[in-house]
Amino acid sequence: QKGIQQSMSRKGNCLDNAVMENFFGLLKSELLYLQKFQSIEHFKQELVEYLDYYNNHRIKAKLKGLPPAIYRQQALLAS
Repeated sequence: QKGIQQSMSRKGNCLDNAVMENFFGLLKSELLYLQKFQSIEHFKQELVEYLDYYNNHRIKAKLKGLPPAIYRQQALLAS
């Protein structure tokens, strides 16, 4: 009715989902489970702050010790 179509991969093919599953696992363990939120607005504010932290400050060993945003900038400059 709304023109929405569910995205499904083949049965048993979880690799296309692994990156997002990892991210949401980190989000839950580093934000959601660590505090009680007073309201939906409070949760939204904390989520925006977490996304900024995750993308611009949280270093990743797989990204040569850089945050994702910095790594992407360097990769684009190198190409």
